[in-house]
Amino acid sequence: MNHARGPLCSIDVGNRTAETEEIDDVLESFIGGRALGTKLAHDRVPFDADPLGPENRLYFATGPMQHSTMSFTGRMSATGVSPLTNGLLSSNAGGFLSRNFTGTGYSAVEITGSSDELVVVHVTDDGVEFEAVPDLAEATVSETCEYIEDEHGLGSDHTTVIGPAGENRVRFASIMTSKERAFGRGGLGAVLGSKNVKAITFDGDSTREVEIPPLQMEIHGEAAQAEHPMKAQGTTSVTEYANMVEALPTRYFSALSFEGVEGISGDRVEEKKYKKGTCSACAFACKLPTRDEESGLETEGPEYETVMAFGSNAGIDDIVDVMQSNKLCDEYGLDTISAGDVVSAYLESEDEFGNADLIHDLVEKIAHREGIGDTLAEGVDRIHDELGVENWSVKGMEFSAHDGRTLNGQGLAFATSNRGADHMYAEFYPYEYPLVDADDAFDKEGLEDKPPKLVELENANAIKDSAVFCKFSRDFMTEERMETLLDADYEELLRVGAEVVTLERHFNNQRGFDRDDDRLPYEIPEFEQGLTEYYDERGWNDDGTVPSAAFDGDHGAPADD
Repeated sequence: MNHARGPLCSIDVGNRTAETEEIDDVLESFIGGRALGTKLAHDRVPFDADPLGPENRLYFATGPMQHSTMSFTGRMSATGVSPLTNGLLSSNAGGFLSRNFTGTGYSAVEITGSSDELVVVHVTDDGVEFEAVPDLAEATVSETCEYIEDEHGLGSDHTTVIGPAGENRVRFASIMTSKERAFGRGGLGAVLGSKNVKAITFDGDSTREVEIPPLQMEIHGEAAQAEHPMKAQGTTSVTEYANMVEALPTRYFSALSFEGVEGISGDRVEEKKYKKGTCSACAFACKLPTRDEESGLETEGPEYETVMAFGSNAGIDDIVDVMQSNKLCDEYGLDTISAGDVVSAYLESEDEFGNADLIHDLVEKIAHREGIGDTLAEGVDRIHDELGVENWSVKGMEFSAHDGRTLNGQGLAFATSNRGADHMYAEFYPYEYPLVDADDAFDKEGLEDKPPKLVELENANAIKDSAVFCKFSRDFMTEERMETLLDADYEELLRVGAEVVTLERHFNNQRGFDRDDDRLPYEIPEFEQGLTEYYDERGWNDDGTVPSAAFDGDHGAPADD
């Protein structure tokens, strides 16, 4: 099986030490990326770790495909215990960091402990250095990147950075890279903040040798030549269609379609796009550098989920207002989905939908935990009673779009996801709109025949997150191509994916998660039956826990078959 190469670099920021450890046996079984981070976290992080305590560990990892020159490979993974969900969680970011990370020669970097002062950690193929940066306290993402470039000659493509939100331990703070790309969901920026790490830089010229089949160039060529709406509008190309089929959350989930959708549609985003945008080595170029000529506002995006969270869900029908929210979240280091949903919850409580000035003020207050922002920084699950609104979250994570009340398979996927209410964990929604061939599609309503497909999609996405392939490669990355690129049978890959999902579930079970956490704030037909069928398909207990026989006594290491 093709896998990432290189040792683990373990960095204790409290003791200012760094050690390397050979992990070839783990790499051979767990490929890289999310699988590698999940296995290391499962075995090395105490099951009762405080997400914001020094015992939590944060893992950055690439996969074998970051050693290629193929499109859809400009991504990497971060893994740790989430302060938002209280469970083990991986987040995934694009941009230009991954190949600078591989240049250090490491397959993974582990951050543990807690510094007594704000630091930047510099990771190179020559070692690790710690730099005290008290003057960067409360600095924005762009200010921090400018400092690093001025002082160290490293562009933002070499950095992971937190903004004020991470320093202030906002539970949905992001880790930013390339200034505007985010390890977004789950609050891993707050984990770095709790360790008093403002930024980590990666640089070197020690990329390990990984043999990638020539198929990579065929896929790269297809990505360059393909005509695809995402090349012009990114993920916002689906906005009006989602609205038409009533899957676009509106006014804090009180409706399924938005009368002002035209003002925040993919066409409006495309009108603001002023150049091509991409990730490292990718010819698909689906990113969205946008500019409003009248105000001078520039940002990257917004993508569809941000259009939902700060647009329809907040009652906003002007794309420039959404762009401004997106810009603020990038500068302060906030997950746009959770931030937008939390703001929308507050708008619901105050009957202030459509108030753009209030929205932008709330984003700033959240990032700095000022006034009502201190409350909102805790996330919907912890504050909904105080606001007097419904709890639109699963496992503590706020909902993304592609509403499960219309797309019932996606609804079940929101419930089963170890990560919480996130659409990318399984990606069932393309099969229900549908955005796939008719032969592969499912009816939107009900859960008949859907649980086995959901298990397959969760397992396959775990492999994509481990290789690491971009999820938007779905039209190019067939099962046969995955087999060729990763040098393994597809069924073997799915088995590894299943093990990743099970490791996440087992870790979370030890923290008290069970069937009661696989719940939705709405009803869908056949839900309990579908959930039971999902557990049966995975070989889990009916209460949503992993059978103890699947693990031995060594901190949950999987038992031999």
